Amino acid sequence: MNKFIKIVGAVAVINIVARLFGFFREMVIGYQYGSTHVADSIFTAYLLPNFLYLVVGGAFTTAVISIYNRKTTDQAQFVKQSFTIVVVSLTVMTVAIMAFTEPLMHLFNIDEKGPEAFDLAVNLFYWMMPSSILLALASWYSGMLNIHDKFHLSSFAILLYNVLFLIIAVGLSFVIGPVAYGISALLSALVMVYYVAKGYRKLDSFPVGLSFKRNQSTRDLWIMVWPIMIGGASIQIYAMLQRFFAGPLGEGAISAVNYASKLTQFPQAILITAVTTVIYPILSKKEAEDDFESIKMLYSKGMYYLTLLLIPVSIFAYFYATNLVQVIFEYGKFDAYSTSITVPVFEVFVLSILFLAVNTYITRFYYAKGDSTAPVVFSILNVFIINIGIMYAFTDDYGATAIAWATLISSVTNTFMLVFYGSRKYGFTLIADEMKKQWLRPWIPFMIISVVTYASSEYLVFDYKWVTFIVGLTIFTVTSLVSLHMFGIKEVSGSLRRLRKRFSRSSHHE
Repeated sequence: MNKFIKIVGAVAVINIVARLFGFFREMVIGYQYGSTHVADSIFTAYLLPNFLYLVVGGAFTTAVISIYNRKTTDQAQFVKQSFTIVVVSLTVMTVAIMAFTEPLMHLFNIDEKGPEAFDLAVNLFYWMMPSSILLALASWYSGMLNIHDKFHLSSFAILLYNVLFLIIAVGLSFVIGPVAYGISALLSALVMVYYVAKGYRKLDSFPVGLSFKRNQSTRDLWIMVWPIMIGGASIQIYAMLQRFFAGPLGEGAISAVNYASKLTQFPQAILITAVTTVIYPILSKKEAEDDFESIKMLYSKGMYYLTLLLIPVSIFAYFYATNLVQVIFEYGKFDAYSTSITVPVFEVFVLSILFLAVNTYITRFYYAKGDSTAPVVFSILNVFIINIGIMYAFTDDYGATAIAWATLISSVTNTFMLVFYGSRKYGFTLIADEMKKQWLRPWIPFMIISVVTYASSEYLVFDYKWVTFIVGLTIFTVTSLVSLHMFGIKEVSGSLRRLRKRFSRSSHHE
């Protein structure tokens, strides 16, 4: 387990840097275009390419890892078969979607922002959409790297993509305007797939090529992929539905929902990407070895660590919502008005951080069991019925905030369904016998953190937003570490001990 935590930590560090650059891109868009129709056009155009990459590419990668590790799989042949399926499938999907570019832009109500916004969205889409093929291929190569325990290479590829996307887009935007974001999406995806392909070739593993031969492995791949697209992609499906319902709400609504959701996804994405990148290949191997006790312990410990990390983060983000939006986004054309329409949405989204992360985490255990049906059923109920029902009923009266509430409520009900069914069907225990004391300890510290963070957010507000943020973050960090340490959270106590030892060693050398 210590090795697992170290690997997750290393992957998390790379993911933090990668996500930061991805976040910088959102900040730059906010600085350059604020909550105008230009920002709405950029976010709308990037929605479907990003959706295909994360949902379709991610589903293929998850299924490939699971089938590759099976004892009955001809791995050399399956590498070529799965590569061929990904290339052909994504190419067909991309070409089909691009044929309906203008109707799709009408569907997302971008034409209501005016002809200039519509034309820009269409031009951006033509540049961005082909990148989905390259990104899905990069995802497939990343899965191959993860199978061979090269987690750092696949994580660094995301960092490379986000860095290049930001640099190329910003640099070109001064010359050719906002269409630079479309060109940048395509070029950075090309570099990303080259990087992971080169990394895989260095492994001297099974060669990549084309193979149209069909067998049980390819049939199993298709059987797994379709449910995973629905069951394991709730965050991306949420994003698409959010944009759809935000479209008719007027200029700036799409941008407000995008800024708020991206800010919410930042901490959750770092942790869940790091954990699932490492844990799913391990889970698949444990399942192949019939090591059910290790799987159950991974389930309980992973849920505990997500709770321990994400609840304090959610507390700080909720009470410092306005300050966070100001510090991160309020520059250039992102003014006080943009902040005022983003904060209410962000405050509600924050409450869903833990539940969305837990849902993604738990589904990986279902997939390791070869069960992609249950997560699909739960996603259909929650994302497509509860979520859409709430948005449809309340968006006209409550605006973009209703979109956030729909996400929160449906993510909570999805979590309860996954946990309950998993415990009954597979014996997944949220609180394992060895973990009972650990699960009880953090709750009083959580209450202390909440009270102190609320007080500091109300009474320690300064004229300069960065002073408010730094003071608040310092108080939150100290309160969290001290309270968790005092109540015997060994992960925190152990980290503090290691820091003291390193500090004492450095002082001794001096």
